[in-house]
Amino acid sequence: MNVSASHLVLIPSYNPGPRVYDTVRAARAQWAPVWVVVDGSSDGTAAGLLEMAANDPHLKILVLPANGGKGAAVLHGLDLAAQQGFTHALTMDSDGQHPADRIPAFMAASQQAPAAMVLGKPVFDADAPALRVQGRKISNGWANLETLWAGIGDSLYGFRVYPIEPLRQVMRGQRWMRRFDFDPEAVVRLCWRGVRPINLPAPVKYLRADEGGVSHFNYLRDNTLLTWMHLRLMLGFVLRLPLLLLRSARTNRSHTP
Repeated sequence: MNVSASHLVLIPSYNPGPRVYDTVRAARAQWAPVWVVVDGSSDGTAAGLLEMAANDPHLKILVLPANGGKGAAVLHGLDLAAQQGFTHALTMDSDGQHPADRIPAFMAASQQAPAAMVLGKPVFDADAPALRVQGRKISNGWANLETLWAGIGDSLYGFRVYPIEPLRQVMRGQRWMRRFDFDPEAVVRLCWRGVRPINLPAPVKYLRADEGGVSHFNYLRDNTLLTWMHLRLMLGFVLRLPLLLLRSARTNRSHTP
């Protein structure tokens, strides 16, 4: 396997349990390098990951002293990646929900269109929780309205490739996007900056507890966070509406035969 000097896999990890080791092995089987940002985990997985990295020069483990949230962990990894010359990062969850075997296809799409972001569009199996599947349609509807239907296939699925510098600029420009609000706000704000979304299908697994599945999603807390996020984004949408309308009109004209 060739080691990429431009694209890396970035895995934020918070108390995922032993499932994280399978996730990292699967990612490393598909790509190099792979970085894991341990976001203040207290489940002992940091030590196990560091042991794995000691025997793998293409695996880097970054251990944060306290939990700051998914977005904060991703930003920490992005800052270090940019310092080392990387231009793109594929983010995926550490709990085994995301399909590591799709990494090469997503990276190839990014390499062919480096100015774009490559977004996973989840393919659910029959065991996916109906409340989670239906609930995300609300967030997707808001995200598409806030971008004038710029082409976001799914606003919540965290298996995606970002161009690093535009995302860093977006995140450094405001105080939000540090926790569960990271994924949907990132795609909306990047669309506002003119970063084109490319959507590719990708399976998603919701693992049961007896399969090692761990979920930190809290329906009340995280849905409140998403509601506040979309209120902020709607305000930003109204302020940017003239520019978005102009960009949409130009795009439509360019697609007219």
